[in-house]
Amino acid sequence: MLSRVLPRPLIGVLTVCCMVPALLLWTIGTMIPAILLKLVPIFTLQRWCSRYCVWCARRWVGTNQWIFRALHDLPQRDAYGQFVLDGALEPGKSYLLICNHQSWADILVLFGSFHRRVPFLRFFLKQDLIYVPIIGVVCWAMDFPFMTRKSGAADIATTRRACEVYKLDPVTVVNFLEGTRFTAAKQAAKKSPFQHLLRPKSAGLSYTLNAMGEQFAGLIDVTVVYQPTRRPLVWSWLCGEQNQVRVQAVMRPIPTGMLHGNYAEDAGFRERFQAWLNGLWTQKDALLVRLRASS
Repeated sequence: MLSRVLPRPLIGVLTVCCMVPALLLWTIGTMIPAILLKLVPIFTLQRWCSRYCVWCARRWVGTNQWIFRALHDLPQRDAYGQFVLDGALEPGKSYLLICNHQSWADILVLFGSFHRRVPFLRFFLKQDLIYVPIIGVVCWAMDFPFMTRKSGAADIATTRRACEVYKLDPVTVVNFLEGTRFTAAKQAAKKSPFQHLLRPKSAGLSYTLNAMGEQFAGLIDVTVVYQPTRRPLVWSWLCGEQNQVRVQAVMRPIPTGMLHGNYAEDAGFRERFQAWLNGLWTQKDALLVRLRASS
């Protein structure tokens, strides 16, 4: 295994040098015709283009897994680290997935961990990311929702439009409820009551459940824990230091009382929804304490 004989930084460089061509192959090389066709205002054609782009993206995820198996010492063949699932998943059903957020590596770790286990993941992205070369247009083509994070009304409308599209095909909707990557500085600035988490933002999740909650087969509650490192997490992951990253997933039912309610105007419903979410976050924080202590 190369990761056992080569220096970590060289493993990182080799990983990037392999992943970049793979990204270009499965995006520019295969998606561009469909992306251009999606600009044609014919709904059926646009849906076909989106599905084709998702098909390409699945192959990209599989290619990344092959690259990591070739360059890294992975404990599992089909994931980037130690993947543990409490419950059962079905690829043909839709799910809502929530996760703590520490690094850009989280996104690729989730893609790899849930590859072929659930429908292709869709993330709520910051509006600015749509202008990132390649990534922005590809995510747009696959119906990723882009949020302004400034206008609540605009973000609600975006969430509802995305959910209407997601009713047509099985999907796994991913929400990093903290809204940004966790750091100790952000934790202090936001006065988070949690040891390893920022406060969860509940409005967007409520609007998602209100729009398509009954379609979800369940809530996948994911906790990601990285190994201690002095490098930036994403670079540490690329260098092969994070091959023991823990991905703990728990299948949870979504309470029927959380599916319907006016979050913006009904104070009672908003309070109940926030209490439910804070309860999940309290459990996640306790799990993070245990997993970090044993790593």
